[in-house]
Amino acid sequence: MEARRYKVHWEIDTVHGRGSHHCIVTLLERKTGFVMIGKLPDKSTASLNKKTLRLIGRDLLSFKTITADNGTEFHQYKKREARCRTTFYFANPYHSWERGSNENVNGLIRQYLPKIESMAKLTQQRCHQIADKLNSRPRKRFNYKTPEEMYYGI
Repeated sequence: MEARRYKVHWEIDTVHGRGSHHCIVTLLERKTGFVMIGKLPDKSTASLNKKTLRLIGRDLLSFKTITADNGTEFHQYKKREARCRTTFYFANPYHSWERGSNENVNGLIRQYLPKIESMAKLTQQRCHQIADKLNSRPRKRFNYKTPEEMYYGI
């Protein structure tokens, strides 16, 4: 448990495709670069809360804080705070660098889900596959260890 204590600060964002209301939510652990991706049928707070709670539930003890941008989909953050015992923070408007790690991983996700493509046919299974590929990609900042190795202390 000691090794995981500092791995509790996350960033959250939504990534949209072309033409449909379908999108994804990304949760990124700041220290390790570990990412979780969830498919959303729309950008509503209800859809976001449901999927976020499901993703957080996979490793509830690893969530202490979550930082988001000021999108309307994050406005019901109190429900997530109450259910997960986590504190929600918001970056200053138009300060994307305050969530720079998440913006970077969203760019990496675009290698698999280009902006010009619709996300209507995207499945949750494909989201897990993309997250697995990103989590197993060695990073220079970790001396070529993967986010998965950093997160799980392998």
